[in-house]
Order: sequence, then C-alpha cells, then structure tokens
Amino acid sequence: MTTSATLQNAYIFHGYAATPGDHWFGWLAKEFDRANMRAAVPKLPDSLTPDAPRWQDTVRAAVGETDKSTALIAHSLGCLAVLRHLASLSGAWRLGRLVLVSGFLDLLPALPELDEFIGVGCDVTRLRGHIDEIIVIRSDDDPLVPPPHTDRLAALLEARALVVPGAGHFLATDGHSTLPAAYDAIIP
Repeated sequence: MTTSATLQNAYIFHGYAATPGDHWFGWLAKEFDRANMRAAVPKLPDSLTPDAPRWQDTVRAAVGETDKSTALIAHSLGCLAVLRHLASLSGAWRLGRLVLVSGFLDLLPALPELDEFIGVGCDVTRLRGHIDEIIVIRSDDDPLVPPPHTDRLAALLEARALVVPGAGHFLATDGHSTLPAAYDAIIP
C-alpha cells in the first residue's frame, strides 16, 4: 500500500488531557508507517493545564516547514493549536492536507477551564488558499464540542465535512482506539 503521489509526512496532534499514546493517535501513526508515510505524534506540553503559546511553539518546532507533501491531523484542542500555527505563517507556504477531528474556534460550555486557552479562537479566513485539501470530521453526538461549533469551523475553512454517527468525542472511552475516517482522509 502506498500513499497518494504527494503526501509523505504526517503529524498527528492530540488534544486536552491526552498524550500521544491515547485514543487513536498511535494507531493512525502505525497505519501511516505501513503505508510508507513518515508519521509523528508530538507530545504537547502539560495537556492537563494547556498553555496556548507553548502548544503553538511545540507545533511549530515539530512541523517546521510545511509543503505539499505534509499532512497535519489534529484532535479537539490540538486543532486550535495547529490552526494558530498555520495562521502565524507568512509568505507563500503550502500544506498538502489538513484533517481536523472535533475541531472548534468557540468557547466550550462543557469545558470552561479551557476558556483562557481558547480565548477568541483564531482567524482562519486566509488559510484556505494555502492548503490543498481540508477535511473536518465530527460526530453527531459530541458531548464536549457541540457539533455546530465544528460545522462553523468547516464553513469558515470552506472544508469538506464528514459526520461519523454516534462517535462521541472520538475518545477511547467512546470506543475509538482506531479512526478509519482520519486514515481515509489522508490515504483514500
């Protein structure tokens, strides 16, 4: 099995209260490795008490330069860190594919402890022109990120949206130690 002609590197970013070994992150990295795609799951610091600038710095250090051969996959609060990193880039940068799982820009009623991190979200309006393909994945019953939050993000990014029925917040406790929808979004 091989990847599409252009994608060669994948970076998978976890979210709040998670580690690289949680949920479906390690499974996805192994699946990409099997498809001859280099994959990494960087550890975002202090995931129980996340700090927005530190997370954005960690994303920047892990990813480095982006190009058409790079795919970024992020979950939940990790999506906001990745989006902020991308919004900070200048010049004629490119990204091959962006996959956001339970992404959002708005405050989360179920997690007020993240209000400071989330703040005013992120201006994503100029990202679309730099990214070849954007896929937003959400559940129809996410108890932490209201589905309309993810739909708003998808609309702002002019992204293709994929709804996985009954998937909750895509956590292992929701039954997700794998996430084929994320794999298929990168390797059709």
